[in-house]
Amino acid sequence: MINIKMPFCIILAAGNSTRLGRPKALINLDGEYLIEFIINKIKKYDLEILVITNSDLYDQLKKSIPKVRILINPNPDLGRTGTLQIGLKFLEDKLDILSRVIVVPVDRPGFSDNTLSKLIKLEDTYCPIKDGKGGHPLLLSRYDIQKVLNSDPNIPLNKLIMPSKIQVNDEFLHLNVDTEEDVKLLIKYYNTLKEN
Repeated sequence: MINIKMPFCIILAAGNSTRLGRPKALINLDGEYLIEFIINKIKKYDLEILVITNSDLYDQLKKSIPKVRILINPNPDLGRTGTLQIGLKFLEDKLDILSRVIVVPVDRPGFSDNTLSKLIKLEDTYCPIKDGKGGHPLLLSRYDIQKVLNSDPNIPLNKLIMPSKIQVNDEFLHLNVDTEEDVKLLIKYYNTLKEN
């Protein structure tokens, strides 16, 4: 394996949370917001972090995570691909042939430190898999970064990218925070981590 630099990290937090009815990034976990919880996980690896959000959340996130660069997606209805493109375009002048980007949707926080550590060491596009089902974060190679940048923002990421899979055993890998029942699972996951 060649010696490649640490990937960048883009956190996608621009959705309107219509199913949940409140901002996912601002779910309170024992005094810290979900977005802070995710950032603290990622900071352990000294990755440069970029958060993409919507205009309604920008001021609150700026107060909560003042040391992290935050960009606004003016049209979050375009979905995750459009949101990701905003971050990739911002980073474009920093990206070279060996650059990779880790993509973390704010509503998919169930990955372990071990999974993130494994992804960081890989060169190509990968996602974790458990019980035959893929999860997050997604590691994008430079080739796939360019593919996303050149695509229609309305096309879902899973139609654009075919990641290789890395087997993991994360109990909460498939946690997708969309409903109040999912928030209960998130709190269970959070409390599990605090106990260990």
